[in-house]
Amino acid sequence: MISVINCITDAHNLWLVLVAAFICVSGSWSVIRLFRRGKAASGGEAFGWQFLAAVAAGASIWSTHFVAMLAYHPGTPVAFDPVLTVISLLVAMVGSLAGLIVAGIIRTRWSPAIGGGMVGLAIAIMHYTGMRAYVIEGSIDWNSTYLIASIMLAISITSIAFHVANLYGSVRGKAASVGFLTLAIVSLHFTGMTALQITPLSISPGFTNPGEMQAMALAIALVCFIIVGSVLASYLIDNQTRSRSMSQLRHMALSDALTGLANRASFNDHLDESIEVASKQGQKFALAAIDLDRFKEINDLRGHSAGDTTLQILAQRMRDFDNGSLFVARVGGDEFSVILPLSDPLDMRNLLVRLRNELIRPFTIGEEELSVGASIGVCVFPDDATEKSALINYTDLALYRAKTEIADKICFFDNVMDENVRNKRELAADLRYAIEHNQLEVHYQVQATISDSVITGYEALLRWNHPLRGAIPPSEFIPLAEENGIILQLGEWVLRMACKQCAPLGIKVAVNLSPIQFLHPNLPGLVEDILAETGMRAENLELELTESAIIHDKERTLVQLQAIRKLGVTIALDDFGTGYSSLDTLRAFPFDKIKLDRTFMNELETSDQARSIIRAVLSLGRSLEIPVLAEGIETSDQLAILAEEGCQSAQGYFLGRPAPLSMIVSAIEVENLEAPEKLAGMLNKLRDADDSAETAAA
Repeated sequence: MISVINCITDAHNLWLVLVAAFICVSGSWSVIRLFRRGKAASGGEAFGWQFLAAVAAGASIWSTHFVAMLAYHPGTPVAFDPVLTVISLLVAMVGSLAGLIVAGIIRTRWSPAIGGGMVGLAIAIMHYTGMRAYVIEGSIDWNSTYLIASIMLAISITSIAFHVANLYGSVRGKAASVGFLTLAIVSLHFTGMTALQITPLSISPGFTNPGEMQAMALAIALVCFIIVGSVLASYLIDNQTRSRSMSQLRHMALSDALTGLANRASFNDHLDESIEVASKQGQKFALAAIDLDRFKEINDLRGHSAGDTTLQILAQRMRDFDNGSLFVARVGGDEFSVILPLSDPLDMRNLLVRLRNELIRPFTIGEEELSVGASIGVCVFPDDATEKSALINYTDLALYRAKTEIADKICFFDNVMDENVRNKRELAADLRYAIEHNQLEVHYQVQATISDSVITGYEALLRWNHPLRGAIPPSEFIPLAEENGIILQLGEWVLRMACKQCAPLGIKVAVNLSPIQFLHPNLPGLVEDILAETGMRAENLELELTESAIIHDKERTLVQLQAIRKLGVTIALDDFGTGYSSLDTLRAFPFDKIKLDRTFMNELETSDQARSIIRAVLSLGRSLEIPVLAEGIETSDQLAILAEEGCQSAQGYFLGRPAPLSMIVSAIEVENLEAPEKLAGMLNKLRDADDSAETAAA
């Protein structure tokens, strides 16, 4: 060890030794970085990185060796064999490449150590090949002990360097591996130089110019820095590109592609962070859920492109509104969530009012001015909830209530008030399940002529017998289906089931359509498909709609009705007399039937005014040649008055309560009907059977 130290201090130019050390350290750092980058890659990319690492290793090892050689004072003139000098450089690069391929590409536990040992062996071969290129005027002897020690040190320490580099990716791990690789190169060189024993044959100083040797050393160092720098630059460029790509991917992963706002994943992360910070610091914050009203109409009537543009416009408005204190995310189609700090509830409500005013402000797409509504539900942490799931759930409950409110579209969570909302949401979920698993029933109520009791058809009426809550009236679950976007699915189910059940019997059936069903993008196509699927004759299907379905979007609805009527399906106007534009509706579309609303029947026997209105409607129907059917007939006196006034047909509890199809079929089979005059007897049987069913149900 003392001999090695004496060799360094007495036989070397220390300034050039420092240059060699700097080359060695910087080169080792580059090699380890490139080696680890190649370990993280695969295939051709992994080979490419290890090739660059080999170039850096060969250049830095070779340069370290020759700069240190030029720093050595042998005491006699020296020169270098150019062929062997070049061969030593190639040995360093090729040997390093072979070792790095084993260490970085072959995936076994000990391959980094084995590959590192191969790199150390390449360093040793390079060193002693370079020593053969060292031409001096004198004799050279080698101390075998130091020679073998130098080779063993190079192999073992380099093996350790790459093993550590493979196992530890921390800053300390990388520093340790760079240190070991530097130590391997330095220990090889100076131990090998200690093994060198020179006996000068000449002391003429003219053969070697020290200034030229130093200039050559600096030139070699400069070339090495250029090579290693170029290799390192490629690493840095790739690293920067990767960092930028990762940043872009992260932005894409956490941002909504359409609006650029945070997406659901980002919202969940931010909400978790807000809960954690607020819990530690004793702060409060509010979670607001925003749902756009009438957005679906824009999508359905004007296309998804207009819907996308609408969302982008509203997202930009929310960004412009934010003063840096809000976190806004798009968590669904037309649903947004806002996390905002809470200092004063009144200030927060005012802020939400201003935000809502921004959202509902009209905007222009193309040449058309559009607008949407906005319902907002709010829940406060930790006053209303302390857990994430409860916070989100309560916010949704408040939003649900806001959507049903007419005046106040910003609702804060209230445990008592939102209990009803929770029940309605659970019932909506049960209804969706009932549709999907055919737990609903279609009952049929008879329609007959008043004059001769001839059955003209049946009206399909939906019934739901909840497994836990019992019978739920349509007046409760139909509006629920409309509020929760289930009505299209529900309406399609009823239409398909009624056609499927009635088609084999050849009976005429009337099916109600909700106004929302006319928002279906291709309602006539749906009707045509169901007719073809069930084998139902078009003339045996009658679709009933109320005036509200037409008033909402008159032009579009009338086009759909005309297309449905071309299929051979008849159209009836239901609940006639309760709208505000009945005459205009009749003028706009020639209906096949008018159904007089049941509210007039309640006062028919006691009110002359009600009777006069019915008389006027019947007269209007005759003048327009549109048959009129009276709904809600519950007594014989009502039926007698309608007959006296000239009403053609009727339906109601007096003629027959809604009943399952099996009961209808049973009544038909009992009578074995072959002639119209026997239909009166069937009506009586149906009436008796329905009364019995009603009594049993009660």
